[in-house]
Amino acid sequence: MNIRIQQINVTVGDIRGNEALVVKALREAEGDGVELLILPELVTCGYPPMDLLERRSFQQALFDVNDRLVRATGKTALLFGSVGKNPAPQGRPVHNIAILAHEGNVVDTVRKTLLPTYDVFDEFRYFEPNREIHVTGWAGRKWGITICEDIWNNQNEYNYHTYDIEPADELRKLGAEVLVNISASPFTRRKPEMREDMLQRHAKRLGIPLLYANQVGANTELVFDGISSVISAQGDVVMRLATLREDRGDVKWPASGPPVPRNAESAIAPFPGREERIFRALVLGLRDYVGKSGMPGRVVLGLSGGIDSALTAVIAREALGPEQVMGITMPSPFSSGGSVSDSEQLAGNLGIQFYNVPIKNIYDAFLQALEPVLGETEFDVTEENIQSRSRGTLLMAVSNKLGHMLLNTGNKSELAVGYCTLYGDMAGGLSVLSDVYKTEVFRVSRWLNEEYYGREVIPWSTIEKPPSAELRPDQKDTDSLPEYDVLDGILRSYIEDQLPAEAIIAAGYPENQVRDVIRMVDRNEYKRRQSAPGLRVSSKAFGSGRRLPIVQRWTEMG
Repeated sequence: MNIRIQQINVTVGDIRGNEALVVKALREAEGDGVELLILPELVTCGYPPMDLLERRSFQQALFDVNDRLVRATGKTALLFGSVGKNPAPQGRPVHNIAILAHEGNVVDTVRKTLLPTYDVFDEFRYFEPNREIHVTGWAGRKWGITICEDIWNNQNEYNYHTYDIEPADELRKLGAEVLVNISASPFTRRKPEMREDMLQRHAKRLGIPLLYANQVGANTELVFDGISSVISAQGDVVMRLATLREDRGDVKWPASGPPVPRNAESAIAPFPGREERIFRALVLGLRDYVGKSGMPGRVVLGLSGGIDSALTAVIAREALGPEQVMGITMPSPFSSGGSVSDSEQLAGNLGIQFYNVPIKNIYDAFLQALEPVLGETEFDVTEENIQSRSRGTLLMAVSNKLGHMLLNTGNKSELAVGYCTLYGDMAGGLSVLSDVYKTEVFRVSRWLNEEYYGREVIPWSTIEKPPSAELRPDQKDTDSLPEYDVLDGILRSYIEDQLPAEAIIAAGYPENQVRDVIRMVDRNEYKRRQSAPGLRVSSKAFGSGRRLPIVQRWTEMG
């Protein structure tokens, strides 16, 4: 039997568009002599559809597309993920399902058993769980079909749930000869190797091959990396598809013997390195955010001469093309000459539009207007924030007038500790780097110059100078923050590993800095609640996967 696994980039809610992609893949598979085409979870509606699933018109549209896709099958069978009606009178109205169709008929429908309801997942809100596990008999074999979490049982990056049932084990007991998993597993920087290790252990433990099809593309904050694969009964990787782009691969499964790739020379795509995978995830995330939202595709951002805006500009240029990107530098009385020249050099290297719009007169006008209210008060954060908000106002004016979406350039380290200004540098339609720590921003930027481009694109002076907001004379980030390697280590331990202060201190971080950083993170939840959506690349990002109350008194201070 010739089997194709294909990862296609679908859009949440675009049922007709997604249907066209599925039919196109099916027709190509037929032309190539493929006998079974396997596509990812919820390929008809995209993942996650969220509260669209509560609309009866949306449910019915999915039931209708299921019927059309089943009728579209001929000699090539199709296994695809969708939404199906709950036949029982009680429970939630729909199931998360996999449909196996062949020659215009439904061979079998499998319902998802384990519904993730943690972090960014909220499936128990919408779907009724499957309560009867069964194997699928087709083409002379017994297939164990599972959907995403069904195979992730107790295997996630963080053990949010301990399920009392192991669908893969139950299917093997029922005689499954192969395990199939259709999935919508989001990207995190550590997940590719961890996920593959999990799949290998499953296949080896059960003693049967495993076929895995994962979604690729981005929908709002979630980026899906694909990396669909075939694992042998011995736990070896037989085929691995590309990371963070559409791809397909074929295997032959003879009547006796294991599946083998039809094109052995290119069967196993390599994993990108850490910096490359973060960069490519952000490029894909921005491209799909703009493209799938139906926006014109043009973006604007402030160029400060700093590393964050520089990296954001590079990502925008790679995602959308140089002609779609506008950079504006807005020097204040405290800006260094290098911040302007570095911004200009970066824009020239990238080939993007560039404007220099000084804010000194605007800043002075604000101070003059406020003098009757504030009087002769000393310079403090107020004057710093006026500069930031002046820039935000100018950028939003360009966005409104020209239709360019404003990109927020803040990184995760700044957002975590509140080193950002509401209605100023937090303005924007998308926060590209909000899940990327400052130290990662530096590493990705160096990688871009040294390996991706092989030349200086981000000015080395930008990369090497001490980080500064340049909102007061001789200001440095370290005036009020620890060195970024220390800060990011504390933040990762607190936010992603969810460790209390005592455990972080025991790991070797200075006690006073740990306690100061945790206080800053906790008291700036109100800011993050008002920030733009951001692209997720870590196991615990700000946004839908981290839901903390603003008004609360619990602390992890030990």
